[in-house]
Amino acid sequence: MKAAWYKTFGPAKEVLQVGEWETPVAGPGEVKVKLITSAVNPSDTKKRAGASPTLLDNGPVIPNSDGAGIIEAVGEGVSPERIGQRVWVYNGQYGRRLGTSAEYICLPEEQAVVLPDPASFEVGACMAIPAMTAHRCVTTDGDIKDKYVLVTGGSGRVGHYAIQWAKYFGAKVIATAGSATSKQHCLEAGADFVVGHPSAESNEAILAFTDGEKLDLVVEGDFGVNLPFVLEVLKTSGIIATYSSMTVPEPCLPFRKMLYMDVSIRVVLVYAMPTAAKQRAKTDITTLLQARQLKHRISKTFPLDEIALAHEMIEAGDNYGCVILKH
Repeated sequence: MKAAWYKTFGPAKEVLQVGEWETPVAGPGEVKVKLITSAVNPSDTKKRAGASPTLLDNGPVIPNSDGAGIIEAVGEGVSPERIGQRVWVYNGQYGRRLGTSAEYICLPEEQAVVLPDPASFEVGACMAIPAMTAHRCVTTDGDIKDKYVLVTGGSGRVGHYAIQWAKYFGAKVIATAGSATSKQHCLEAGADFVVGHPSAESNEAILAFTDGEKLDLVVEGDFGVNLPFVLEVLKTSGIIATYSSMTVPEPCLPFRKMLYMDVSIRVVLVYAMPTAAKQRAKTDITTLLQARQLKHRISKTFPLDEIALAHEMIEAGDNYGCVILKH
C-alpha cells in the first residue's frame, strides 16, 4: 500500500517519506479500513518533531490519528456485516506506530465509527480529535443548559466545535477571538457574544453582557496564559476544561486564589478519554451528523504525496479548520 512515514524526528520536509509499505491484515477484533482521507492535527506534528522521544524505538511511524474510509475486511470475532460500511476512525496512532496517513489501517472495531451518509469523508476525518475533544470539554461535568460557557480561541479547530456543542446542550455561549475574521467564525458557529482574547477589557465586556453574572464553565485553549484573566470571570465552584497550554507549557497556578474559589480544573486529552466518554461523544456525533446539525470547516486538502506541506500548514497556525489529506 501507499503510505507516509518518518524514521527520525525533525522538520516535515526533511523526515517525511512517501512510498510503499506492507498492507496490514486485520487481527482478532479488528477491522481493515481503506482510508479515503486523513487529517493532520497539532499532536501529529509535535510527535514528528520529537515531543515523544521513545516513539521511534520500535521502528518508523506512520503519522496521524484521524481519518475516514470504508471497511474492506474484518478480523476474527467481528461481524462480516461491517464490510462496506463508511466509517471515521479515532486514535489511529495513539499507543501504536501505524497511523492514518496510509491507504489502509487495521484497528479495533470500536475505533471505526459509522459515518452517516450526509457526511463526506473529509468531514469524517474532522470528527476525532477536534469534535471529540470539544464534546468532552463541554459535557463531562454535568448539565450546562442555561449556563454561561466561555470558549477561548473559539475559531480554532476544537473551539469551533465546542461552541456548537455548548449551544446544542442549551448553554449561553461567549467566545474569544483575536481578529474580525476569527470573530465571524465564532458567530457563525453559534456564539451569542464574542470578545477579544482574554484580558481585563474582555472581562469587562463579558460581565457587561452577563449583567455581572460570572461564568459556569470555561473551555480553555491556552490555559497558562489565559488563566489569570479567566479566574476573574469564573464563578465560585466553576470549572475550567482545558485541552492545551501552548504559550505557557508548564503553568504556575495561583493556588490560594483557586482554593478560595473552589475551582475545578479538567485537563482533557482525547486519546486518554474514558470509554464511556468516547461512547457518548460517538453517539452524539452520529446524531448530529445524520441531522446535518454540525458545521464543519476544511481549511485545505492535500494529496498524500504532499503530507509535508500539510504538516507545515498546521505548524504555521494561520488557518481556519481542518487540514485534510486525500489518499
